[in-house]
Amino acid sequence: MNTKLLISGSWTDSSDKRIFQRVHPVSDEVVTRCADAAVEDAKRAAQAAQNAFAYWSATGPSERRRLLLKVAEVLESKAPEFIGVMAKEVGASALWAGFNVHQSANVFREAASLATQIQGETIPTDKPATLSMTLRQPVGPILSIVPWNGTVVLAARAIAYPLVCGNTVVFKGSEFSPATHALVARCVQEAGLPDGVLNYLNSSVERSPEITEALIAAKEIRRINFTGSTRVGRIVAQKAALHLKRCLLELGGKSPLIVLEDADIDAAVKAAVFGSFLFQGQICMSTERLVVDEEIADEFVAKFVEKTKNLSAGDPCASGDCIVGPMVSPNSGKRINAMYNDAIEKGAKVVCGGLADGAVMPATILDHVTADMQIYDEETFGPITVIIRCKGEEDAIRIANDSSYGLSSGIFGRDVNRALRVGMAIECGAVHINGSTVQNEAQAPYGGTKNTGYGRFDGRAVIDEFTELKWLTIEPFNQQYPF
Repeated sequence: MNTKLLISGSWTDSSDKRIFQRVHPVSDEVVTRCADAAVEDAKRAAQAAQNAFAYWSATGPSERRRLLLKVAEVLESKAPEFIGVMAKEVGASALWAGFNVHQSANVFREAASLATQIQGETIPTDKPATLSMTLRQPVGPILSIVPWNGTVVLAARAIAYPLVCGNTVVFKGSEFSPATHALVARCVQEAGLPDGVLNYLNSSVERSPEITEALIAAKEIRRINFTGSTRVGRIVAQKAALHLKRCLLELGGKSPLIVLEDADIDAAVKAAVFGSFLFQGQICMSTERLVVDEEIADEFVAKFVEKTKNLSAGDPCASGDCIVGPMVSPNSGKRINAMYNDAIEKGAKVVCGGLADGAVMPATILDHVTADMQIYDEETFGPITVIIRCKGEEDAIRIANDSSYGLSSGIFGRDVNRALRVGMAIECGAVHINGSTVQNEAQAPYGGTKNTGYGRFDGRAVIDEFTELKWLTIEPFNQQYPF
């Protein structure tokens, strides 16, 4: 597969003709050759977005809604193509890739529904014969930087919500999924959006820092939204702060699933398997910590292991219906193995799975994990999860909150009032009672606390993220002033 850059409606090579390659994480086969954007290309994309902003910001809500609904249709029509390219680039199963396409279409439809909901309000005033009001207005060109894991849906939300608010977008895709992200851009273009409203860039790992810094610094770019690691998110926030530009950051997670002693254990096991191993655990809201009451821990672990051992594994390029495929990079295996070995040395027990071999790792469960182990609060982002045994409700809350992250969480318990009490005490952006940590609906606000970042995607929350609030008054021209 070969991909280029989209700038002002034209697919083009990089200004210096350089390319980079995405290789399969197991076979090392070249999957995609992509134009490697240079700083000059970043500047051109920012200018193209600025030029298009003049007419896109003046486009009426009905037309914006029509075009975004058309994008949703185009995305769904290309589901087989997305499934094929995601299997090659990021090892996605047909289940995960299909969900991404379905949810991305929902994102564009939800965004379309907001077109006429971007509203201000009137404000009471003490000034006679004066009308005081607020307006919501587009910000300008938005820089959207997205990762490879929720390849389509994360791109969709980073594009659709700025667009419906009247902004234009410079979309920087991931070097791990250049063809998939280019396909998203093609869908937007095919739906008929004007040239320059969406511009797509991608770059090699070596060039990515300078490209990102150039885009953040560009005077045309007014706001930034970034989804990715906490480490890189900090860098983006620091660079943006130098230019006094507002960010929306959705970063790392270490999502806990609490299983209280009165839980339906079979139901909790189903949620744990789904949340821990969907897309090899490479989802920011994956269940990376199972906080289980010691009264039921043995039974829960036995059932959890039994169900996990039955998960299908393989390469989705050969078998699209496998659940556990290869991780995005052999480096993931090295990183996880270091945490795995540290935990074993400090007393954790392997009850399922084992070490990674490069990018390939079986579904793995470590029991008796404690706070002195690296894996206790370091994000694994792979097909491995941990059991932390707790002593009652207060201990479960303490352990769940003993994390630098705060994205998603789940609580299983038959006493709903008690589960609600626990949920209110959990320091996460989302709490799901008797449900998995892995959940997303386009109409519900999505984001986290602490080192997971700040701001919210989805739902009406995006109106604040991607518009400016203006105070406007209409006053009598002949009013009197004190001097």
